[in-house]
Amino acid sequence: MKMQTRSFERLYKAFIYVALITLAISIIVPVGWVFVASIKQNSEFYGSPWTAPKGFYFQNFIDAWTSAKMGDYMLNSVIVTALALIILVAVAIPAAYVLARFKFPGSKLINTLLKGGLFINVNYIVVPIFLMLLDWDKGLKSFGIANGFFLNNIFVLAVVYAATSLPFTIYLLSNFFKTLPTTFEEAAAIDGAGYFTTMFKVMTPMARPSIITVILFNFLSFWNEYIIALTLMPGKNQTLPVGLKNLLQAQRGAAQYGQMYAGMVLVMLPTLILYILVQNKLTQGMTLGGSKE
Repeated sequence: MKMQTRSFERLYKAFIYVALITLAISIIVPVGWVFVASIKQNSEFYGSPWTAPKGFYFQNFIDAWTSAKMGDYMLNSVIVTALALIILVAVAIPAAYVLARFKFPGSKLINTLLKGGLFINVNYIVVPIFLMLLDWDKGLKSFGIANGFFLNNIFVLAVVYAATSLPFTIYLLSNFFKTLPTTFEEAAAIDGAGYFTTMFKVMTPMARPSIITVILFNFLSFWNEYIIALTLMPGKNQTLPVGLKNLLQAQRGAAQYGQMYAGMVLVMLPTLILYILVQNKLTQGMTLGGSKE
């Protein structure tokens, strides 16, 4: 019986290792191929796609940054992502703390609604959001504001990003706040600290791993978001994923494959660098942020 159990455990471990290795290869090979292709000249793409590049052709990145205006798109993405994260953190931390540590009339209803918001995909409601903002712009035009305000506005796009990410962020942070003992708040109260002082100077620093986790997850979501940005930003202030789509369409016709892959690298590189820098904090935040309910 023990021999059968050991053989089953070995078989199970072997299956897990094979599955993980297969998954890693399926991710690493395409990403590595994009990086290698981004430094090739166009003449090298007409042979085998798996051949190594003859040299480092950095001009692809220069052309993608300037000629394809990827630099402008990246600046828009940086602004939108930074604004959305600032708004999200400023709203989510107090809301999560209050919902986790205080009981008041309607708190259970608010928690239920937030949990329900976890199951709503924002891509399904992007059309109602667009129509609502379009009506608001029409209302502004009736008051003489011809250009409108709500569409093709980086700040409004950041607000929409932050608002649609609130359920997940508040849920994760509130679960972490629930795990903290009340002794910290009692000690702060003895020292004369009020609710706001206790939240910002005592509890929030302790929640730093979970805050870093939600910042990373939301950064990846905002940075790579495509549908909302395409819908709400029909003008020139487009973000990097939308700009990459324009680059792909343009370079396919012009056969500038090096610029196309260089643009893909410009989109992926910030997220890879950020993940490498905070991967330990991410693991810690996911471990500490689990719910005990």
